[in-house]
Amino acid sequence: MRLLLVEDDDHVAAALSAVLAKHGFQVVHARSGEEALQAVLPAANAGKAPFSVVLLDLGLPDQDGYQVCGKIRRVTSTPVIMVTARADVRSRIHGLNLGADDYVVKPYDTGELLARIHAVSRRTVSGDEPAPALEGAQRLGRLSLELPTRRVSVDGTAVQLTRKEFDLLALLAQRPGVVFGREQIISEVWRTSWEGTGRTLEVHVASLRGKLGMPALIETVRGVGYRLVVPGTHQGP
Repeated sequence: MRLLLVEDDDHVAAALSAVLAKHGFQVVHARSGEEALQAVLPAANAGKAPFSVVLLDLGLPDQDGYQVCGKIRRVTSTPVIMVTARADVRSRIHGLNLGADDYVVKPYDTGELLARIHAVSRRTVSGDEPAPALEGAQRLGRLSLELPTRRVSVDGTAVQLTRKEFDLLALLAQRPGVVFGREQIISEVWRTSWEGTGRTLEVHVASLRGKLGMPALIETVRGVGYRLVVPGTHQGP
């Protein structure tokens, strides 16, 4: 698998490239945001296998890493994993809103990084088919959800969601009021059983609540998981 490593520190890049190479990755190294953007252009990859993952460090010398992520997403749907020292939830949500698929926080364990890379690349290999099995449009109170077009609206106003945010919402919408366990959600949306994905799930839930402007729509069931609560309907205990 080809991986684009966006890292301005040559020593860090060399060490990480060696580890990734041992695990079967062909690493292309970009030292700046501009190099990264040039590397993902279709013309730069003519006749080559597509990148499986973009590993994007946010501390770049020429551009803000968040801006680079947004620009990459406009060019390609290749999964992007952000590497950041910013551990607060707001920063992570901002990255997801720009199109990142996942993130790792420095300092990170190499095993954790590899697990996240394989998790997002498995989704791409499988064709990125949505996990939920809904058909047509679904109306849930103020919320409207269309699986074929992957469109979501609240009170008729479109809401832009990332791929994983949509998949998560669509899964919960399959059975409103029913509690989905964290492990089940992670398995069906992220297609992995790796425990570390749990924090990613929490960030996606927080992002969904904020974007939809309906904090009570997704209820946390402590120690179990989450359920979608439609106003005006009776919910179980």
